[in-house]
Amino acid sequence: MAVRNAIEDVVGFVISAPSVGEGLNSSVAALLQPPGGRFFVKALPTDHRWVWTQRREADVAAHVRPVAPALVAHVVAGGWDALIFEALDGHHADYRPGSDDLPKVADLVRRVGELSPPPDIELREAAQRLAAYVPHEEELWYFEGDTLLHTDWNHANVIVGDRARIVDWGWATRGAPWLDAGYWTIWLIASGHSPQSAERWAAQIPAWRAAPQAGVTAFAAANARLWAEIGGDHPDAWTHRMMTASSQWRDSRAAP
Repeated sequence: MAVRNAIEDVVGFVISAPSVGEGLNSSVAALLQPPGGRFFVKALPTDHRWVWTQRREADVAAHVRPVAPALVAHVVAGGWDALIFEALDGHHADYRPGSDDLPKVADLVRRVGELSPPPDIELREAAQRLAAYVPHEEELWYFEGDTLLHTDWNHANVIVGDRARIVDWGWATRGAPWLDAGYWTIWLIASGHSPQSAERWAAQIPAWRAAPQAGVTAFAAANARLWAEIGGDHPDAWTHRMMTASSQWRDSRAAP
């Protein structure tokens, strides 16, 4: 009740708060509907192992404003850590072949790549995040850079209206400018694209066209290893789809 009171101190009395079922990284994800507007809230218990992502998302919110919803408030009360955002109008992106959303998402990937990392906020490094999945340490330099990356291009994180915008910046990372296009490639394959079709969409992003091909191959292989580790021997259906997509991409790049 304490966290609800703290949230209502910000947005007003909440008439309804339907859950948003596609959130993967929050214990609570809901649309708040007070009389004066609509807001989105995501929350984790303050002792959750990923609660640090809430602070990271709050820290970068002002810097990603051109491509993301505005952060209204960060509330910590009653054992909960909650972020309140403006609610976006639109729908979750459709990544399937032929979708009208694909050009808008490609434009979003490009716009995200034009953002500069906030100088006063410590971000995780892409090479560090991938190091455990790269057998040859000398390949890690491919992933180094000074571009602000989102890294989680799950279609549920992309809201498409007149333009596409992206939410859930808790895993904001610093790295090579082409990496977000690479992460999107895996999600495209998981949505029904062939690896070749997915890479053609990625090629609409200028940074991708400048990426070293050996680096892209190393990135595809690293992500196949990552998803295999996440899935283990008994993956759920969602994780199995990502395991399959990442291994298909790796195999396509390894083929002569």
